Amino acid sequence: MFSNSHRFNVGNINIDSSQHIHHAHHHVQNAQGNRIDGWRMLLENIASNALHNSSVRIDPPKCDEDTRVEVIGEIVDWIQDRDAPKRLLCLTGAAGAGKSALQQTIADRCSDSNSLGSAFFFSAGDPTRNTLSYIVPTIACQLGLRHSALRDNIAKVIEEDPLIFKKNIKLQMDALLVSPFKRLCASGEMDRNTFPHAILIDGIDECSGEENQAELLSTIKHCLLDNDLPFRIFIASRPEWAIRSALDSEPEGYLYQLAYHIKLSDKYDATGDIRRYLQRRLRDLGSRSRDRRAHSHLWPTKEDIEKLVAAASGQFIYAATVVKYVSERRSSPVDRLRTIINWTPEGGQQTRPFELLDTLYRNVLSTAKELYEAVDTNRGRDFVLLIRAHQMNSTGRVGIMSSTRYFDEVIGLEEGGNEVLFSDLHSLVFFRQSPTFFEVWQQVHFYHQSFSEFLNSKIRAQYFFVSERRVREYVVKSCLQKLPHHEDFLDSRESLTAFHSDQVTDST
Repeated sequence: MFSNSHRFNVGNINIDSSQHIHHAHHHVQNAQGNRIDGWRMLLENIASNALHNSSVRIDPPKCDEDTRVEVIGEIVDWIQDRDAPKRLLCLTGAAGAGKSALQQTIADRCSDSNSLGSAFFFSAGDPTRNTLSYIVPTIACQLGLRHSALRDNIAKVIEEDPLIFKKNIKLQMDALLVSPFKRLCASGEMDRNTFPHAILIDGIDECSGEENQAELLSTIKHCLLDNDLPFRIFIASRPEWAIRSALDSEPEGYLYQLAYHIKLSDKYDATGDIRRYLQRRLRDLGSRSRDRRAHSHLWPTKEDIEKLVAAASGQFIYAATVVKYVSERRSSPVDRLRTIINWTPEGGQQTRPFELLDTLYRNVLSTAKELYEAVDTNRGRDFVLLIRAHQMNSTGRVGIMSSTRYFDEVIGLEEGGNEVLFSDLHSLVFFRQSPTFFEVWQQVHFYHQSFSEFLNSKIRAQYFFVSERRVREYVVKSCLQKLPHHEDFLDSRESLTAFHSDQVTDST
């Protein structure tokens, strides 16, 4: 089939047949007498869409030249320092914090410096990138293309065990990566100190199923970290259950001592980067616009930029959404920006400047809702109503203003129910304890101001919208149901509310 070819393309991988296919493979025969080509079988089981330079990933997000400078430098230094004790770097952050842009930027830099061994970008909407089925073959293929002897060894493994792709990923990684690599290093056929050593995996939370995410992390630990291999593995994910439990210090997760953990939303303030990004991108759009108003050095105004920066809440996804909306070629950037600045839910459904952002929120909520309501003890509970109730309580709109601990009791959840309720929303919310109420006073907070605005808007939230009236009715009904059974319930609520009111008055 390929006997007269010289160069061809599989997915987005350019392959020279004289080097990669038509060379001394150890072809074997199966039970039917048909010849098996291991490398060709590998190519049939990869996800070319997941590559960092895939043609399918049109204009992938990446960091502007003068943004994220500090964190990029930290990651690049870690990758280049082969002697650093921790060989795994985990980057976690809120939804829309810019994790994929950082991964893409690092992948490009590693590719330019010839240190990129492989990259895999998960995506929930792509059936080849939201599963574990293709990740090990895709990584093995990229590493094999870096060294002919490794490529031959991988092909031979497949020829001897054509069913390897049907086995669990731990067996796949041991067979296709660990054993061939260790064998070649031991024989002296490969120099481990010069082999491209960076392995990048982005968006583990986009892999379907918490158990699959946990299996991937466990496989990385047992196959790549527990063996003496030179790879530096950089993974990025929202802080959802699988990676949180692996990295938690209490109780100690199995990756806690092994991983260099960067919490993007906590450690790096992106406000300055977002300001520079908006200024540069909007002015660039203005200079290319046919609207003469956009050519003025006074556009966009400093006031408009600061409003956008405040609304972004440190998350790049908001700024990127603004730029994408304003960049519509058939409209004036001045008018489009003014639409964003002045937009209100009452403006009607014709204008949807935040649709990209809202789709992200709806996807995160949908996944969390499905996981929450699948648990037997949570069946019959309205997940979105409970989320909305906590959101309104955190801003004092319920009329109780209690901590999450006591509010759980108010709305009919068991002790610690909020932890279960928000367990799959850690990419959007976090909990903060007041030092005044160290033991009991804890409130839910949102990484994005725009997420709270999303929950408040029927137009934006769509089928996830719950009205304030419905929440208040639910809270009142729940309280009335508890009164006959808990004589001290009302007194405790009144005491706590009065105490909190005194604190607020004093601070004011």
